[in-house]
Amino acid sequence: MMVVCGPVTLGFAVVFGPVGLGLWGNTAVSREENRRLDAVGVPAVAEITDLTDFEGDGESSGVEVGLRVSGPGLRAFEATWRRTNHPGLRVGRRLAAVVDASGGRFRVEL
Repeated sequence: MMVVCGPVTLGFAVVFGPVGLGLWGNTAVSREENRRLDAVGVPAVAEITDLTDFEGDGESSGVEVGLRVSGPGLRAFEATWRRTNHPGLRVGRRLAAVVDASGGRFRVEL
């Protein structure tokens, strides 16, 4: 039985090691984007214009939220936000947002 444990552990490390590194890198990028939004982001309003359910691979199903983002000194733009469904999401609702106008990034507060 001990003979089988070594190859299984090695196989697990070979398969899931790169997955872990990818998730770690993605987290670092997201953290940096949020820090930039905190530093230079301007307050805005994101109005929900459309809600569409989507089916992913089983674990990533949710809702695709169409947004119209605008604010003082900002040129209004349309964006799509994919997230898990939430009972507070409805067409016409206005949500607080933060926008980095130079980088085109935004964050919606729900």
